[in-house]
Amino acid sequence: MMSGNTWIYILVAFGVSYLIRVLPLTIFNKPIKNKFIRSFLFYVPYVALAVMTFPEIINATQTPWAGLAALIVGVGLSLLGGKLLPVAAACCFTAFIVELILIH
Repeated sequence: MMSGNTWIYILVAFGVSYLIRVLPLTIFNKPIKNKFIRSFLFYVPYVALAVMTFPEIINATQTPWAGLAALIVGVGLSLLGGKLLPVAAACCFTAFIVELILIH
């Protein structure tokens, strides 16, 4: 079951993503030609989601080391071109093994 903070994070992520996509359409009548503003508007939702997600990845396990190990494995496999399902499975397996080692 998700805690109250998790629902707040999800709602804030939704609000940020929605506003960043909708506000330019409602405020500006012409296409935005400034490269800096275009790239800023493109990356803000991803950054906002990442900032809210990374602490939860570390705190989702019983020990922060297991979450950190799973995060490192996931980022590494993703950078090597891993697909979503194998990367997710490797992260779960990594967190499981690290917790087994550290807790028992």
